[in-house]
Amino acid sequence: MAEEAKNAVTAPALEEEESKAPVVVEARQDAILSATATPRSDAETPAAATGSSHERDALLTRVVAAKTTSLIRAWEESEKAKAHNRAARRLASVTSWENSKVAQMEAELKKIHEQLEMRKAAQAEKLRNRAAAVRRAAEEKRAAAVARRGEEVVGAEEAADRYRARGQAPSRIFGRG
Repeated sequence: MAEEAKNAVTAPALEEEESKAPVVVEARQDAILSATATPRSDAETPAAATGSSHERDALLTRVVAAKTTSLIRAWEESEKAKAHNRAARRLASVTSWENSKVAQMEAELKKIHEQLEMRKAAQAEKLRNRAAAVRRAAEEKRAAAVARRGEEVVGAEEAADRYRARGQAPSRIFGRG
């Protein structure tokens, strides 16, 4: 029992998700020999391989350090993967937001183009109506000018008939007078 207590070493507690209790590592001769990556010579015997407690403590420290380094490396890789996944989610979210905003702007632009086309068509219709009104007014003015010319011709013929009937020449000839 005393020998087991001598061989049992308490390692520093590693933060794990499920357990916060310190890890107890039992140092057995077989574990120590297999953990050391040094080849044994033929001269070494199992009794010599056990060495002193100082060597055993150093070996256990290296094992714990290797385990800690391995856990840190695994944690680092896990955190890098999480960061990569978070960044990918954020990038996808930004891309989705951008696409929705662009689609919204394009819809608004299309609506404005449709409104402009409708205004353009309405203005073109108004201009066509105004052109038709101008044509009608021009026709009326032409008709009035033709009618007035006809009246003036008739008036001139009547005045000429009167002058002939009296035998007198008009007092104003060719706008002079």
